[in-house]
Amino acid sequence: MGKSRTKRFKRPQFSPAGGCQAALAANGAEQEPDDAAAELLEKLQHPSAEARECACAGLARLLQQRPALPGLARRDAVRRLGPLLLDPSLAVRETAAGALRNLSACGGFEVCDDMVTKDVMTPLVALLKECSAGLDSNEMSPQEKKNQNRNSIENIANEAVNVLWNICECSSRAVSIFNKEGCLEIVLKYLSRFPTNVDLAISVAYCLQTVTEDNLELLKSFCAPALHVLESVMLSPGNSMEYVLLKTLVAGTVWNVKDIIPSKSQAEIINAILKILSEVLEMDAGEMVIQMKEAETQRLKATAETEEILAKANGHDLIEDDEMEEMPHKRKVRRKTFISDLLPPTDKELREAIALLTAQQTALEIIVNMCYSEDPSDDEWEELSSSDESDAFLENSLSEGSGQLLSPLCLSHEIHSALTHYLIPKKIFEKTAFPNSIAVDICSKSPTWKPLIRKMNTVQCRALVCLQSLVSLLDVEPLGGAPALQALVQHLSQLLFSQPDFAQHVDFLEAVSSALRALLQTMAAKNISQCLTPEQLVTLCRAGILNSNVGVRVNFVSILGITGSVLAKGDGTLETLKTIGCFLLEVATQDPSLVVVGEALDALFDVFADGKEAERASVQIKLLSALKELQPVFKMKIRKEGRGNYSPDQLCVLNNVKTNLRRFIAYQETVESDYLNH
Repeated sequence: MGKSRTKRFKRPQFSPAGGCQAALAANGAEQEPDDAAAELLEKLQHPSAEARECACAGLARLLQQRPALPGLARRDAVRRLGPLLLDPSLAVRETAAGALRNLSACGGFEVCDDMVTKDVMTPLVALLKECSAGLDSNEMSPQEKKNQNRNSIENIANEAVNVLWNICECSSRAVSIFNKEGCLEIVLKYLSRFPTNVDLAISVAYCLQTVTEDNLELLKSFCAPALHVLESVMLSPGNSMEYVLLKTLVAGTVWNVKDIIPSKSQAEIINAILKILSEVLEMDAGEMVIQMKEAETQRLKATAETEEILAKANGHDLIEDDEMEEMPHKRKVRRKTFISDLLPPTDKELREAIALLTAQQTALEIIVNMCYSEDPSDDEWEELSSSDESDAFLENSLSEGSGQLLSPLCLSHEIHSALTHYLIPKKIFEKTAFPNSIAVDICSKSPTWKPLIRKMNTVQCRALVCLQSLVSLLDVEPLGGAPALQALVQHLSQLLFSQPDFAQHVDFLEAVSSALRALLQTMAAKNISQCLTPEQLVTLCRAGILNSNVGVRVNFVSILGITGSVLAKGDGTLETLKTIGCFLLEVATQDPSLVVVGEALDALFDVFADGKEAERASVQIKLLSALKELQPVFKMKIRKEGRGNYSPDQLCVLNNVKTNLRRFIAYQETVESDYLNH
């Protein structure tokens, strides 16, 4: 329920607009964050609604600057902003919610938990209930109707839901309040408005995916009408990319609440979920980015031409607004309005591209969650990128000795059938390729589109994690048979060798090395020959072991161990086994991380456990004496460095390695004795 999680998504933030933004630009740029914070917080109590609105907007903007956060915390910004969620002015409510949204998005776990401590949930829940009642009555004054685009109840609800989502992601206490206050019914009412307000529906869908995770108490509140709302979204005919994202998020929520669905309907529900995910993954995001950027270029060109025509018709390029606006700081500013400012602003093409990439990322995460249980001590998605997503889990386990954060469950027949029916493995394999180079080039030339490069890379990393999951769980045939697995090894190695700045892409390296590790393990277990030579793998591992990331180093050590254990069963492999043994000994004696040292020792146990060539190699590289020398050092490091630096699960694995090391030394003594006597 978000008790100790890193936020899984980079949060979109509230951006103030209009007159308040103009005032902030005019008089706030030269102020220090601390001074600006004090002044803005003071103005939250101003008798003028416009002044309060501008103060909230200023705080929303200030909160996007990390240096401002400590000062705002000291001045109790939460207690001052909270009551404004119920301000008589709708505009103040919206900007106050926007400021709290930015605070919760930028502040992290401690800030969100502090917001709950300072009782932000009381006015927030009250606001959500008032918005819900307002949507029922739909009573607005003529002036509010005039400004409906900015100050509508739905806009306020959207900001409030984002605050709720952020806080519930970080605080189990907030989730408990969500449960007790009946917030589920409220947000489902907002979700049901998806045909007319997809933005609000998407915010609710994100929130629902968070609060339904591992929340048995909330499951009791899910009744038939609630499930019907989710079903109606999943079956909606909308085909915009925002609808695609909405349906994907709701599919994730349905997976979270699957335990309340009758067993006779489980197969139908799993098929419905995977059908949506399959359709999402089938789309070519690279081509979509190219098309959307071209559409934006054409639209902006047409807008510029229209503006030029209108400007000529008016005889000048600018419309001077003679209205003098008095701003909160008593400074008068003349507004100059370009004609294009009077046209409805839009970034619809960029939004569509982002929505598709986010939907694909979410779909891949859901598939992994359908396959794996999660270790509560860590967050798999945090290891891979700044963003993340997971589902309700029934079991927690750690695969001892493997170093994996996730350990596989047996796939149910329903999931297995749906994965193969919708060709999910094939679609995931395709997503492991590097992003479309033309799309990357186009995005790199536009500041607003450049962040999409990161999102495209994230989709690739998610696909690699998905590949790892499927390879570990599915039989060889659903994956395409032995030739397909061999082609995948070649593909993954090409991904690795194609990185000139090998050590800089940690997220990518961890994802691709984890996938390669799982693939080689499966092939070894099924006696499928590898297409890479041992020399190629040793070269790859020598580069990988230099990486600063522990997870990357563990994966490459394991890859070499798998390769060595296969070679040990054959003939004519003495020299290669000696090379692998020396490399693993070097890692075991020199790596600063006990986790990597433990993995290297495990790999040595596997490589030299059996086989004539392995016995000869172990004696010739003096493995026994090296391990005897290492043993007391390893035991001492576990005793001195273990507590405080490593988790209980890691210490458990390390203690097992320590025990196995003692046994392996005894075995090697026998091997060496027999070898020398013959």
